[in-house]
Amino acid sequence: MTDVSTVNPTDAVDPLVLAIDIGTSSVRALIYDSRGRAVLGWDAHRPYSTTTTPDGGVEIDARLLLELVCGCIDDVVRLAEDASERIAAVACDTFWHSVLGVAKTGEVVTPIYTWADTRSGPAARALQARVDQDALHARTGAVLHSSYVPAKLLWLSQIRPELVEHVGYWMSFGEYLYLQFFGVRRVSISMASGTGLLDQGSCTWDSELLNELPIEAAQLSPIAEFSDVLTDLRAPYRQRWSALHHVPWFLPLGDGACNNVGSGGFCRDWAVAMIGTSAALRIVYETSKVVIPRGLWSYRVDRRRVVQGGALSEGGNVFAWLSHALRVPSEAEVESELLKMSPDGHGLTVLPFLAGERSPNWNVNARSAIVGMTLNTSPIQIVRACMEAIAYRIGAIYDILVKTIGTPRGIIGSGAGLIRSPAWMQITADVLGRPMAVSAVPEASSRGAALLVLEAMGVLGDLSNAPAALATSHMPLDENTRLYRAARERQNEVYKQLIG
Repeated sequence: MTDVSTVNPTDAVDPLVLAIDIGTSSVRALIYDSRGRAVLGWDAHRPYSTTTTPDGGVEIDARLLLELVCGCIDDVVRLAEDASERIAAVACDTFWHSVLGVAKTGEVVTPIYTWADTRSGPAARALQARVDQDALHARTGAVLHSSYVPAKLLWLSQIRPELVEHVGYWMSFGEYLYLQFFGVRRVSISMASGTGLLDQGSCTWDSELLNELPIEAAQLSPIAEFSDVLTDLRAPYRQRWSALHHVPWFLPLGDGACNNVGSGGFCRDWAVAMIGTSAALRIVYETSKVVIPRGLWSYRVDRRRVVQGGALSEGGNVFAWLSHALRVPSEAEVESELLKMSPDGHGLTVLPFLAGERSPNWNVNARSAIVGMTLNTSPIQIVRACMEAIAYRIGAIYDILVKTIGTPRGIIGSGAGLIRSPAWMQITADVLGRPMAVSAVPEASSRGAALLVLEAMGVLGDLSNAPAALATSHMPLDENTRLYRAARERQNEVYKQLIG
């Protein structure tokens, strides 16, 4: 297969776009050319860890994350040398559903509370009793759950009122980043759509929900299309990156939306199954009227495109936990063993909720369970059973999506969990009963952000002009799909008995 996702520096076609990708475990900065190809050697990567607490907290230090982003930009500008003068725009994507408090002076007041922080579960339940949940979901595309911002704001006002007093503004990390760089508060429709506070139809803050929260609308950033660019960096950044001082910086976009676009899933034809740290199944399409299916969420790429689907709190993080807890062999050895195993041949039924449940039931109190173990159960069987269990939950999301939007032409497998594991890719294809094409894009989120910027600049004309980089396809086997259908029913029965 011809690689359409990367290019050598000497062959990169102007204009160039610097893309900043801010995830919950690492920061990356890459340069893409006008055809959406990552320029080899012009990239930087800085890993980091979230801070967890015994009561379910998952936090990030915003100042540390700012330093990591700046360090990545430093590295890329240095690596590109004179070619950095050819950068015509900056794209950015970052994690959805997070929030931090910032003083009116721009100083950090709170840590970043991520989607994985479950401490606001009781606050979410309190809100559920006060509002019409179906009407709220139909407006905001989100449920009242600890993953989203409304519950976090109510929770903080209850347990840390003295801290909340010092907060002038509530924002995502991307907004904080641009506030430091430009001194301006502005949030893209894409990032606002992932808060649980946005009316998806009007693309304005939802006034009915705000009335139930200890917050004023003025404490949220003004909403704009991501193409409402900022220029003219503040000191000391204008001196630090002189080549980027006057170029347009497009507003940060949601990483999930960008992952779909970068993988090739930019229209109804393609759904994208992603397994990274967590997991998701999403589809992007254009619409003038947003219809939001029960059990799933709906956010926005921009004003004319929505991204709908479901997300799991589990994915590669479960495999990482198993690797540590069970002391399984190296990744290569595990993969070899997994490929030898029969579908559902271990006698285990797993509820994979190590970090609680999101789609489709949104039960923050759901916890993991392994049923059916014997003295003969091996660690590799537990690993396989957990991978299958996560695929079953993706299957539940797919079934709802198909009923609402229709059957997509194909499914793209994305994220390190799937791309690096042919076994997990085949399991997922068999569970869904649909062929899955492997994304050949190693950094789909940053590529998606770059493609959206190139489209907004008029360079691409349309996203379809950037070819999807797809590798081999995994074809489902009818017998495996039949076996997994029965295993999914077994998982559902265990779910009803243990969780409700």
